[in-house]
Amino acid sequence: MLSRLTRPQALAVCAAPVVALIATAVFAPLPFSLAQPGMTANVLGDNQGTPVITISGAKTRQTSGQLRMTTIEATNPDTRVSLGDVLSAWFATDQAVMPRDSVYPSGQSTKEIQQHNTAQMKESQDAATQAALKYLDLNAKDVKVTLKLADVGGPSAGLLFTLGIIDKLDGNGSGGDLTGGRTVAGTGTISADGKVGAVGGVALKTQAARRDGATVFLVPKDECGDAKSELPKGLRLVPVTTLKGAVDSLVALENGKHSVPSC
Repeated sequence: MLSRLTRPQALAVCAAPVVALIATAVFAPLPFSLAQPGMTANVLGDNQGTPVITISGAKTRQTSGQLRMTTIEATNPDTRVSLGDVLSAWFATDQAVMPRDSVYPSGQSTKEIQQHNTAQMKESQDAATQAALKYLDLNAKDVKVTLKLADVGGPSAGLLFTLGIIDKLDGNGSGGDLTGGRTVAGTGTISADGKVGAVGGVALKTQAARRDGATVFLVPKDECGDAKSELPKGLRLVPVTTLKGAVDSLVALENGKHSVPSC
């Protein structure tokens, strides 16, 4: 004989599948990656004991200050990210939830992704060299630039590589340092003709920059909004769209001018 369920009992029975679905969703893998502030590296210095920028065929100068390229660290493509992980990261200021396909090309193995990122870094370094030598009106056949930065992939260090080459060869054009002795950080792709492109993850990169002592951060202008969303205290944002604009802004900062653009 079936007994009649009370309303609380009926609700409990109906709720059981819902609870099971929620529990499943919490622990089921989702197509996201979790990111956090990564390492930064001074392109004017050494990386693991090796100079980041080596130049031959032209006279170089001693530099002071730092130009720090910035990175984010993301969970690897094989990591299972659950709803619980996503919710936890969503409310954290030092983490971000990003679609996995925006971090890693879809359908590729870990090895293929590493090869892709390495190829992008090489293209970025080549473009940085071309942009810097073109800006300084130097012949690429006469000047050889070698860039080495271990354990970093992708194109987002392009702008900082370019500025590092310019600082080592010419500084601010008047005998001083392009940095003005500051710790300057930033991000942005670079094209051979000196255009700066967006990269993503800038809110996390500003945190990495400030953590490592930067007081100025060069950001692609289109990403000003993202950069301002979690901006650390003591870090000044300078929007850039071109290499010339970035150099002009740094020179203006050194000279104490008030015409430096801001986000």
